[in-house]
Amino acid sequence: MNCGTGEDAVHLARLGARVLATDVAAAMVEIARAKVQRAGVESQVRVQRLAWEDLGSLGSLGCMGEGAFDGVLSNFGGLNCVASIESIRAPLAAILRPGAVAMLCIMGPLVPWEWLWYLIHGQPRRAFRRLRPGGLLWHDARIRYPSIGSVRRALCPAFRALRVSAIGALLPPPYAGACAERFPRLLERLDTWERRWEAMPPLPWLADHYLLELERL
Repeated sequence: MNCGTGEDAVHLARLGARVLATDVAAAMVEIARAKVQRAGVESQVRVQRLAWEDLGSLGSLGCMGEGAFDGVLSNFGGLNCVASIESIRAPLAAILRPGAVAMLCIMGPLVPWEWLWYLIHGQPRRAFRRLRPGGLLWHDARIRYPSIGSVRRALCPAFRALRVSAIGALLPPPYAGACAERFPRLLERLDTWERRWEAMPPLPWLADHYLLELERL
């Protein structure tokens, strides 16, 4: 889901997986198709335009039916654009076989790095933007920042949480990259520490993104 340019789809195909790669943006779908073709994995990857909210229509699109998939991956904030995560619980559960794993990478609401960066730069509204009720309007999309607990509750009882880990809790955010690159050794240490402690509370709750791994019951 929300495959973007198709990088993950190509990587999974090279590992031997068969992939249905979807994105709501027509431009991303075309870019992903071209990347799949260049990588020579067309026989393993099908690229389809599809929004999270239309997940229940996979059967009518000629895709495999109920319980057909071994797993789902949503990378880097695709679910932040969904108005109600609870609304996708039933269609998501329907396409996954029991025991399948859902890997959901979501932007969280509490990011101390973001608070510090924007406060230092005199931008308090941006520092605490993720805490605004109802989320943010970005271009034509409304971005929401659900907590780990709210996503777990929205997807129960069809799924149970296996693990949650931090992505960007100790490491600085991408927009601070130019400054951070001046201290490469510190970045290496932060990366090592984050990978070592990524699942240790409270890091997942204070990260730019958190990776929630769930099992289909």
